[in-house]
Amino acid sequence: MKNVVITGTSRGIGFEMVKLFADAGYQVLALSRNTASVEALGYSNVHSFTFDLSKDESFDTLSEFVASTWDSKVDVLINNAGAIVNKPFKDISQDEFLKVYQVNVFGVAKTIQTLLPFMNTNSHVVSVSSMGGIQGSMKFLGLAAYSSSKGAIITLSELLAEEYKDNGPSFNVLALGAVQTEMLQEAFPGYKAPILPEEMASYIKEFALTGAKFYNGKVLEVSSTTP
Repeated sequence: MKNVVITGTSRGIGFEMVKLFADAGYQVLALSRNTASVEALGYSNVHSFTFDLSKDESFDTLSEFVASTWDSKVDVLINNAGAIVNKPFKDISQDEFLKVYQVNVFGVAKTIQTLLPFMNTNSHVVSVSSMGGIQGSMKFLGLAAYSSSKGAIITLSELLAEEYKDNGPSFNVLALGAVQTEMLQEAFPGYKAPILPEEMASYIKEFALTGAKFYNGKVLEVSSTTP
């Protein structure tokens, strides 16, 4: 059965994906700074430890886990963790900009670098982006840091797909529209999204398992609305 690594699993889409993959019998490594919600699920095939995308020691622990527990094999990586700040551009501090990029770009790149030695041509890396990161899409005030970071991960994935097309995993991006998550509510209080986290989680799960056969270096827009 496949070994699946998911980041950003304490709530929202990531949390729902953990349940879906676990229920289907896959081995799941759920990575988040807060592990309480995942541990409370009680799955024997779900592993978790505190994971901070800004801490080098977290990546050391990740590498050690895969080598020792999963016999050095990762079949699916889903870069789901995300950070957002909703402020006018002139009010966003450098620290806030850096925090968003640390999670949405630098942390994704480091996670991929850490797990590449354990992946092969049949492995699949899926990064969760946003419609806000798509060139030419409608843009929204206050999301300069968030949307630009989501655009960066699209370009990074395209580059990696080319670099590893002969002997590495497939790299694809899902640019999501609005989903009714806690992060959305924190950024846009009162906004009602048309898609529930468990619905999007189900879509991402199936794409992560089957999409590499049909796509590599592609970004798919997954949105019934704009945003």
